[in-house]
Amino acid sequence: MAYDGKVTVGGPPAVRELTGLVLTKVAVGPMDNNAYLLRCRETGEKLLIDAANEAATLLGLLDADGPLARVVTTHRHGDHWQALADVVAHTGARTTAHVDDAEGIPVPTDEVLRDGDQVSVGSCTLEVIHLVGHTPGSITLLYDEPGGRPHIFTGDSLFPGGVGNTHGSKKDFESLLGDVERKLFDRLPDETWVYPGHGADTTLGTERPHLGEWRSRGW
Repeated sequence: MAYDGKVTVGGPPAVRELTGLVLTKVAVGPMDNNAYLLRCRETGEKLLIDAANEAATLLGLLDADGPLARVVTTHRHGDHWQALADVVAHTGARTTAHVDDAEGIPVPTDEVLRDGDQVSVGSCTLEVIHLVGHTPGSITLLYDEPGGRPHIFTGDSLFPGGVGNTHGSKKDFESLLGDVERKLFDRLPDETWVYPGHGADTTLGTERPHLGEWRSRGW
């Protein structure tokens, strides 16, 4: 079955074969969070993006092909790390998060991240893109697929239809939209695939025509 990024809580994961990586997307409750397991095709090493909840579901994605080396938390909001302690306890994976959000995550962060850092998963690398506004230390992870399209894991900073919630703060909204425009839309092509922290996937090309509308409405 072709990957379409559509997953539901309690339903099967969606699997996508990329050059260099195998991507598995799963939805967990109670807030319909997405978690993403990336497996290096060459080494079998794995990386999990957001141990959001349902540790048993997330651990069930693992197999004997290679270790879970890291768990990256995209930002400090509690719905994105409810299963982090259990996943780390069962796997010994190292924890990573942006330096500006690490103190808000109750599981100690082994590796703090900053804008432009590289995070490895086997022989593949992901680039850290810092987007300020949803939280001070929200990050997107970029996988620039060799011979393919870019792929970005945006946490709660970018969704189909708009940027993440900035809780009525004009300053935070302008910061987040400005970072999203400059660091994502101005840099990456339309075919860039977007994997958000909740809900369906999208592409930058699908969302690009609506940037002015988002700015005008203020959310």
